[in-house]
Amino acid sequence: MNKAHYFDWAATAPGDEDIWNEALRIALENGANPSSVHGAGIEARHVINDCRKRCAAALGINEQSVVFTSGGTESDHLPMLSLLQRPSKGTILVSAIEHPALQNQAEMMKRTGWKVVTIPCDNRGIVTPEAVTSRLTPDTALVCVMAVNNETGAIQPVTEIADAITAACQGKRRPLFHVDAVQAIGKIPLALSHKGIDTAAISAHKLCGPRGIGLMYMAKRFEPFLRGGNQEDGIRSGTENLFGIVGLTLALERYALLPGKAADEKLALQIERTRNFIAELKTLPWCRIVPDSRDGSTEGTLYSPGVVQASFKNIPGEVMVRALSEKGFYISTGSACSSKKASRPILAAMGISADEAETAVRFSFSSHSTDEGTAELLAAVKEIAGAFNRS
Repeated sequence: MNKAHYFDWAATAPGDEDIWNEALRIALENGANPSSVHGAGIEARHVINDCRKRCAAALGINEQSVVFTSGGTESDHLPMLSLLQRPSKGTILVSAIEHPALQNQAEMMKRTGWKVVTIPCDNRGIVTPEAVTSRLTPDTALVCVMAVNNETGAIQPVTEIADAITAACQGKRRPLFHVDAVQAIGKIPLALSHKGIDTAAISAHKLCGPRGIGLMYMAKRFEPFLRGGNQEDGIRSGTENLFGIVGLTLALERYALLPGKAADEKLALQIERTRNFIAELKTLPWCRIVPDSRDGSTEGTLYSPGVVQASFKNIPGEVMVRALSEKGFYISTGSACSSKKASRPILAAMGISADEAETAVRFSFSSHSTDEGTAELLAAVKEIAGAFNRS
């Protein structure tokens, strides 16, 4: 696969060969169970402890707040499932733009007696702090708002939301605030350590690392619902995936964007490339950027330059995906986790009609994307769109 022609980085990032090989080497050298008390087990435990420190440094957080998991989905589930042990039920607020990992699990929470309230987004695909605080109730136990939407790239004001929740709950019990940061880490700078963000989800495979590994940021320990062998301080039991943990660590060190000069330069490069891409798409009479208020001027502030959603007149999204695939370019219609579903709930929440949503596709980029590859993609898109819209 030609990475220069791969534009589905939001679904998964093709593995970084250096990272995978180094992780495998270290895992093979430390093959004992990290919970064993003999020398080989202790050596494996040292590797994991070192990785925890390095992950924390790469993310700008405290090492005690790093919990290794099987990926973004589990990191999203753990805070929500912890509510099941509470003696009384309450309310969970979930934004309308959340990933299926949270949306579908919230539906399951309803079956256990929890009330789930949807926080709406505006027509830009953004959840405002006011939309969150206006739905807080005395029994609200958990609020979930993702950092960057996986379909539109809309950056959510999660630090402002955290502050607004804290301010609204002065003198009252404050709900936990969970942030799905899977599409943010490595794409935009994000201060996970911001006071008021209680938990967050991160996945290695979005950063060229191994699949089946991620971490949950946990500002303060909570009581887990799932129990086992007490690994990860009892929050996430199960024999540790040392290969994955090392791979995640290396991926974060290479691709995470801590606020600073290096991150600013990397972000500026992709912002410029994405602005040019959007400008070129807007010259096509059959194309509409979703949302149409996105004109390239808000890249890096309201929208992540890593994701662009666009619809093409007279071309169902799946047809555009297949047509580009035949030319060696790879995009998607939206979340890979819901690719078999005809509905587009995130676009519907933004007020996008079903007809337009059917013709929408997602282009997603990374630091491996190139100007040349993007120009070749545009040429292919223009050719396909033109063929479907000849008068």
